[in-house]
Amino acid sequence: MIHYKSKEEVEIIRTSALLVSKTLGMLAAEIKPGVSPLKLDKLAETFIRDHGGIPGFLGMYDFPNSLCTSVNEQVVHGIPTKKPLENGDIISIDCGVFMNNYYGDHAYTFEVGDVSDEIKQLLRVTHESLELGIAACRVGNRIEDIGHAVQTHAEKHGYGVVRELVGHGLGKSMHEDPQVPNYGRRGRGKKIKEGLVVAIEPMINMGTHRVKHLSDGWSIVTMDGKPSAHFEHDVAVVDGNPVVLSTFDYIYEAIGTPEYVKAFSR
Repeated sequence: MIHYKSKEEVEIIRTSALLVSKTLGMLAAEIKPGVSPLKLDKLAETFIRDHGGIPGFLGMYDFPNSLCTSVNEQVVHGIPTKKPLENGDIISIDCGVFMNNYYGDHAYTFEVGDVSDEIKQLLRVTHESLELGIAACRVGNRIEDIGHAVQTHAEKHGYGVVRELVGHGLGKSMHEDPQVPNYGRRGRGKKIKEGLVVAIEPMINMGTHRVKHLSDGWSIVTMDGKPSAHFEHDVAVVDGNPVVLSTFDYIYEAIGTPEYVKAFSR
């Protein structure tokens, strides 16, 4: 059952989403070769609590940390470790916050030092896929229109779109209806209505779309060992149109806005 939100509820969710955004912005300045994901996790937990929130992932379904930190071929749900990041890595950081009885949840894939042009293109296309998915989240469309927009753009560049993992509704629970796949047929799925709030999160692989679980019970990696990128925003439908409740601006303030983002915005 989908719980549609009032405009007042949307603003409360925005507050939670923006604390996630600020947390990712703080972390952006810390990500460099030699830093461990576990250190980033501790910084995030402290920052969230200091700003009046509760880490949304910590303890959820028995997850042991505040962040999901997924490096290189890890797609999502990576458990933070002491292993230092290396130059040329990418790390997807997925963060959740619970505040004022509502959740915020979004993610960004960061470059660590100098990455290859091939990696930069993967990040660019995944980010663009997110923006196209958001644009499709409006009254008059259906849920699979979001996935169709993501899938079409990613596959046009030869990338694999993960099937097993999806976006989701967001509110008083971290994972609400509806599921929001990153693939689909145009004009199919539930109608998008006023007050819908969803987390849209393309997970795009450089190679095959197939994935597998690691023995830690959480980490999901690409089947072929090639890198994967993950970007996520919280989006509400307000007055018929998509409104992004989270932002990457704090990240861009810390590291500078990537050229592909500037080009996409023009």
